[in-house]
Amino acid sequence: MTILKPKIGAVFPQTEIGNDPDGINQYVNAVESMGYDHILIYDHVLGASTTNRPNWKGAYRLEDSFHEVMVLFGYISAITTKIELATGILVLPQRDTALVAKQAAELDILSNGRLRLGVGIGWNDVEFEALNSEFTNRGARIEEQVSLLRELWTNELVTFKGKWHDLDDVGINPLPPQSPIPIWFGGAANAVMQRIGKMGDGWIYPGYSPIPDIQSKTMLDSIKNSANQANRSISQIGIEKILSESEKPKEGWSDAGSLWMEYGATHLSINTMGANLTSINGNLDALESVSYTHLTLPTILLV
Repeated sequence: MTILKPKIGAVFPQTEIGNDPDGINQYVNAVESMGYDHILIYDHVLGASTTNRPNWKGAYRLEDSFHEVMVLFGYISAITTKIELATGILVLPQRDTALVAKQAAELDILSNGRLRLGVGIGWNDVEFEALNSEFTNRGARIEEQVSLLRELWTNELVTFKGKWHDLDDVGINPLPPQSPIPIWFGGAANAVMQRIGKMGDGWIYPGYSPIPDIQSKTMLDSIKNSANQANRSISQIGIEKILSESEKPKEGWSDAGSLWMEYGATHLSINTMGANLTSINGNLDALESVSYTHLTLPTILLV
């Protein structure tokens, strides 16, 4: 018999926490003290100026503060001891693969094996252009990138001949404690579901619906079908749902959390951004109300 209880995470309030290191320290240590299992951090490198882009519809602009996720996790790993560090998600195709492999390995070492790498293809062509990365083939490239990351994390020497990568008898040293570091995919497109079933360790679902709906079930079925085609079991694939405080049901998160667990969720993360919380303490108060000591989710027994 296996006893399952979801891992509960907090989404780092990138656009609202400010730039004071003491404030970041306060937030991170409070989240760990509350008993949260992981901190999940969004990734953007550049914000677009909307002055000359009147039709801009992106979620993040130049005015939205964004801390660089890999460097930030280096800091967080030094001031915490047990909380998992999860990117959610790192826009992998706009970054150099070997450099990400090296950075992630170092973070895993500094954190004693606490890194989980959530990756996705991104949507912001402005970032890709500025970072000298091709936007149109990012979906195809990410699969090769993930394969190469795993090779670099598990082998002292790597020779890799791909469509976009050519490595000849090289390696990163030191290797990460986790062999390999878990890679979860974020997104909601059908191609992402196929990718998760074929090669992902998990799925990070950012959808704003606070409870499972027909679309959620369709996407989960797609992951299961893809996993079956790859001779994998769905039990090998974690599922993380991001629950936004701005969409919080009146009765709280317990019922919604239970429903997501019935759909197979292994992780639930609370996003406090966009909920009109004007301070670090406001974000922490919201997290305190749904921390492990308050969030009464049932334990699932699998016989």
